[in-house]
Amino acid sequence: MKSTRELLGSRIKELRRIHSISQEKLAEIVSLDSKFISKIEVGRSSPSLETMESIANALGVEIKDLFEFAHLQVGGVKIAEIEKLLAGADEEKKRTILKIVRAVVR
Repeated sequence: MKSTRELLGSRIKELRRIHSISQEKLAEIVSLDSKFISKIEVGRSSPSLETMESIANALGVEIKDLFEFAHLQVGGVKIAEIEKLLAGADEEKKRTILKIVRAVVR
């Protein structure tokens, strides 16, 4: 199971990708080094409260949203990985996959 620090990093990465912001751009916006952003995202560094607030502001979310990461792991399956795999699928394939998932979880 991932640590809170790793989950926080994964959530920041997820939000950054949703907003189509590179690590370099996020680092520039919050006046940090992109290597530090990378370390945060992989769970090797813990951001301060002030840094988390700056990151949240840069991503257009509230600081509490950085801690909404329960969805990142479901039974060991990482939802973010599934999203990444689906990114290249066309809309018809996505609709088909959604129907399959709905049928399986019922």
